[in-house]
Formats: sequence, structure tokens, C-alpha cells
Amino acid sequence: MPDITMPKLSDTMLEGTLVKWLKKTGDTIEIGDVIAEVETDKATMEMEAFEEGTLIELVIPEGGVVKVGEVIAILSGGDAKPAAAPAKKAAPAADAKAAASSPTAPKPRAAAAGDSKVKASPLAKKIAAERGIDLSTVIGSGPGGRIVAADVPEKGGAPAAAPSASRAAVPATPAPAAARIEAVASDSDKRVPLTGMRRTIAERLLASKTQIPHFYLSVEIDAGPLAQLRKDINAAAEASGTPKVTVNDFVLLATARAAGIHPAVNSAFAGDSIIEYASVNLSVAIAVDDGLITPVIRGANKLSLREVSLAVKDLAARARGKKLKPEEYQGGTITVSNLGAYGVESFYAIINPPQAAILAVGAIVKKPVVNAQDQIVVGQRMTIALSGDHRVVDGAAGAEFLATLKKSLETPATLLF
Repeated sequence: MPDITMPKLSDTMLEGTLVKWLKKTGDTIEIGDVIAEVETDKATMEMEAFEEGTLIELVIPEGGVVKVGEVIAILSGGDAKPAAAPAKKAAPAADAKAAASSPTAPKPRAAAAGDSKVKASPLAKKIAAERGIDLSTVIGSGPGGRIVAADVPEKGGAPAAAPSASRAAVPATPAPAAARIEAVASDSDKRVPLTGMRRTIAERLLASKTQIPHFYLSVEIDAGPLAQLRKDINAAAEASGTPKVTVNDFVLLATARAAGIHPAVNSAFAGDSIIEYASVNLSVAIAVDDGLITPVIRGANKLSLREVSLAVKDLAARARGKKLKPEEYQGGTITVSNLGAYGVESFYAIINPPQAAILAVGAIVKKPVVNAQDQIVVGQRMTIALSGDHRVVDGAAGAEFLATLKKSLETPATLLF
């Protein structure tokens, strides 16, 4: 029986920190048991066992940093040798090379039809039950072939989030290496080691800017009607004791619905084809202590304003607490980044690969504007900018998407239905 190794818990994970063991030597391990807490580049999450047996040795101590695929514990019957201690970080050269050069998840496999213990996350099982899907026919993209929520297809259709297609959209060959410019530090300067999240952000955004041909469009929104409607809704919410809504809630819903109307922006480049996603899975940029994470609101274009508001509040709270599950920040099809709360009036964001578009949302500001009667009056304006992948989205398609978005936000009552 194979030993327990560090699984790949996110598409970008190369190593993880073993935060806490939840099992001890001598314990009997069943498939699906939660055995440890692991911190990845995205979140701290529970690690499940994919094999069964008796735990006879914990190879990696709590706090150890382990590369994907390294042995972390030994089960009865296992014959693999323990990995090197994490403090020395001396993984075998072949393993280190494989981990560094292969950012994709382990090769998916289909569960055996007769397997009574199909490896699937609780959310995937719930979704499959609701849709009447037999999980033994589904290909898992998670660690060890585990089925995650994004793998479960719509009833009679392909997977909603098309995770394998998303991975195919990542360019197969890296950009040519550029000359590295070293920073010079004095004795009084502080050197801050990179966290796993910050290292991943650096790598992915460098790849995005060097491999994706960005282009940029922006529109100015008359935010007066939006500000007034939000004020009215929140007054009623305060009286009834229900949660208030934010400007960002309106923007998220308007973006999702516009993306559903204009599939070109809800797409990805896949080398020899373009994937137009069947569902709008909205990635929302959330600032956390170590950087940025983009949890996903699935099927956002089908939700109500209240449902979007509650979903983003829940995801943001758990993102900041590093309690998101892998399926909750994977499979996004378009991203929204809002810096309006920081007083930023306008900016352009870097595309979140393999997606083809990202929106940058600024603050609502008061400024002099010319009204329909050619009078100069005080208006409330908000700038929204689109960054697009020109391999997938043409300028006209991006402009049409922004026009639909602008119309929705300038007549915000339409978003309530």
C-alpha cells in the first residue's frame, strides 16, 4: 500500500506547509479521513486520506515545508522511504525537477464503475446527487484523481467549470527568460522572505503579462442612480435588520449578467481553440495579508442581488481566514477587482490566466458634468476598465460588453429582477 504524500491542493501549488497533524501513529486511517491541516499558496485547508491502513510514522513534523509528491507519513504495508526532513528541504532531484516544471494537477482519471468508495469532495457528492450524476463516470481533476465540484457536469452536459480545459489553456511553453535585474540592499534594509502565496502571485502575473497580449478599454458610469438605489435598499434593510448591499454587489451582478450575454469575455484561449464557458463563474479579487486571492461565485449570472451579496461576504470572510476549499477558488471564468474602497479612481488590472478578461473598478467620485440640458452640474461618476486577451476578445466585443454593463449600472433597478 503506498505511503501518504503531499497532494496538489491547487492548480498552482508546488509545496505546502504541514500546519497540524490531526492523526497520530497507531491510528487506523480510512479513505476520506481528515488527517492534517495544510497551508498552500492559497489557503489553509484540511487534507483527506486517499489510502487506508494503519499510520505507523509521521515523516514530516508540524511546520515542515513539503514539495508536492513528497512522503509525509507512512501507512502499514508501505514500502517507500521517508522523504528528507523539511528543514533541510533536500527533496530528490528528480522530484524537485518534476514539481518545478509541472504546475498542472496530477493526470485525471475516471473512478472505476464498481468502486464503492469514489474519491470525491463532499460538495462534489452533494452537487452530483442534486443533478442525478453517477460519480463513477466522472473524471476527477483533484489530487489522486479526486473528484471536485468543478468536475461534476451539468445534467447531460459537460463540466460547468471545465477544469481540464482551463488547464489546457495555460501556454505549453514558457516565455524566453529575460535577464534578471538584482535588487541591491544595504545593511539597514529589511529583507522579507516570499510566502508561498506571494511567490505564486509573482510567477502567475509575470506569465500573464509576458504571454498574454493585453489590451485595455474603459467607460465612465453615471453612478447617481446606483448610489440612490443602494441608499434606499439599505434604509429598508436597516429597518428590517437584514444585511446591507454594497456598490460592489451591483457591479458583480451586472458584470456576471453582461458576461452571460457576451460570451467572448467569458472565455479562455486553449492553443488551437477558444473555450466559451457555459456558466459565468465570477472570480472576485480579495485582499488578504499575504497578497490576493480570487474566490469564485459559481453561476453568478443566475443569482439575485441578495444572493451575490451574501456569497461574496461569506467568501471574503473565509478567504481572509484562509478557510477556503480548493473548489471555491478554482474554475473562475472572468474576474472583477475593485479598489474603489481605497479611494482609487481608475486603474487597469492584469488578466488572471487562463481567463480572457478582468474588470478594474474605481471609486464613485463627485465631479462637474454636463447634463442633457447642457448645464454644468455636480455628478457622480465611476470608471470601469476592461483588460482583455486579444487572442480571444476583439476590441469591438469588449466595447459591446462594456456598453451592456454600463446600461445595467445606470439603470440599476433592472438588476433587481
